Amino acid sequence: MFKSAALRLTIGYLAIIMALSIGCSVALYYVSSNELAQSAQRPVDLYNVVFGPNNTSDINDLRLRQLEKDRSSLKINLLLFNIGVLVIGGGVSYILARRTLAPIEEALEMQKRFTGDASHELRTPLTAMQAEIEVALRSSELTKKEAINLLESNLEEVGKLKSLSEGLLALATTIGNDGTKTKEEMPVRQLVEAAINQASKPAAAKRIKLSGNITDAQIAGNPQQLTNLLVILLDNAIKYSPTGSHVNVDAKIRDKQVVIDVIDRGRGIAAADLPHIFERFYRADSSRTKNQTHGYGLGLAIAKKIVDLHHGSINAKSTPSKGSTFTVILPRVN
Repeated sequence: MFKSAALRLTIGYLAIIMALSIGCSVALYYVSSNELAQSAQRPVDLYNVVFGPNNTSDINDLRLRQLEKDRSSLKINLLLFNIGVLVIGGGVSYILARRTLAPIEEALEMQKRFTGDASHELRTPLTAMQAEIEVALRSSELTKKEAINLLESNLEEVGKLKSLSEGLLALATTIGNDGTKTKEEMPVRQLVEAAINQASKPAAAKRIKLSGNITDAQIAGNPQQLTNLLVILLDNAIKYSPTGSHVNVDAKIRDKQVVIDVIDRGRGIAAADLPHIFERFYRADSSRTKNQTHGYGLGLAIAKKIVDLHHGSINAKSTPSKGSTFTVILPRVN
């Protein structure tokens, strides 16, 4: 589809280039032709004055032959020029067409991949619910306890679907709405404290201590998005940390940047998984997902998008069985 679109766009670009080139060549030919005719006429006029019009017929014939020769040479040169414009313009037009379509092609490919991944993730809990209900319906002696277990299992799957739909909505909203267009200056301390406050409930459920070592610095951006960014990282740290452990947030100034580290003492991430953890729907291997820790691999993808919108960077370092550190680097307001 995009190859044919690129070809059509190339033809359109080339048609414009050739129309301009041919138009300019025609105008140049007439202007140059008239100039050649006037230049060739000047010696004849001079000979007419000196020798009389009856003695300059040979000179006039020579002038006409030379004029035709010069005009033919001009036509050939202009033709060669337009052929060169056609060849070079065709190549340039194709490059421009591909560059024009590249963002659209990339966006469509991302949409197809996103739709496919989302469909797969949605299908998993729905398939589990369908299988359980079908088995229950085929049973002629379904007890009350079995019915309650079935409802509890279905309720768990519904919770998963709700979590997934909320994650998809958050990701779509983050991608489609660049909140940084209305930037606000805010202290880093305010963002970190707001994020810790939001993450305090799940941390308390696992008796995990949240603490912050925060510098006095200002950054600019969307407060809600930046708070969500830190909440995602804190939630991720809490989720994969053992009960009774400690999660720390360090914020410091480095040159013209603010560096925020979210540090946990959890199970860590395998080296093979680290390059992929910010991809949508990517979930690390069983070293991170054991003990039925549930997630759809959307949180870190949302975090990455928020950081990108604020012209920053995010990366992770981890040692299995010792913990992970997620580092966010954002521009500092001077």
